[in-house]
This record gives sequence, C-alpha cells and structure tokens, in this order.
Amino acid sequence: MLLSTDIWVAALIRRAELGGAFATVARKGDARAGAVLVKAVDRREGTARLFSEATRGDGERFWMQPVRSTFEPDLDAYVERAARIDPDIWVVEIEDRDGRHFLTEPIES
Repeated sequence: MLLSTDIWVAALIRRAELGGAFATVARKGDARAGAVLVKAVDRREGTARLFSEATRGDGERFWMQPVRSTFEPDLDAYVERAARIDPDIWVVEIEDRDGRHFLTEPIES
C-alpha cells in the first residue's frame, strides 16, 4: 500500500529538516495521488537538480532526472510545463548547503 501524496511529501520535508536543510511545498497538488517533482538546490554551488518520480512495470517506485541542466531557470521552465499538463502535480523545493535531495528510493540516470 502506498502512502497518500500529502503524507509522503510531509515525510520528505521532515527528513530534509532533520538533515539541516530547508524544504517547502512550492506547488500543492492532489493530496491522495498527485505526482511529485523534487527540486534540490545547492546554494553554495549555485546549482539545482530536478527529480521526477516514476514507477516500473512491477510497481517499484524510483526517481529520475527529467532535465539534465543544473541551471535553476531551466528546471523552473520544466516544472511550469509539467504543471500545465498535470494540474495535480506537487513540487517540493529543498535548499541544502550540500545539495542533497533526501529521497530514499533509487535514482536512475
């Protein structure tokens, strides 16, 4: 059984805060089943990475980077396009001195 999106997002934010980062919901989507984008910002380096959730055929959840750019405006443009396509999407922004994303599921390149 999967957690509802709002509970999963709250847990991610709490994990980030416990790790010393600042995390916030930049866009709130459907509480039960909205897709999630996570933007990890490294303020020290001035870069950012975007992660999008995906599900394999066997139901395993993983994350991928839909945009290879580390330039924050490029990532924001992707988020805007994604929100136009899926109005139920969530966006979580995490600012961390080391640029950590705090995701626990596998990340594929």
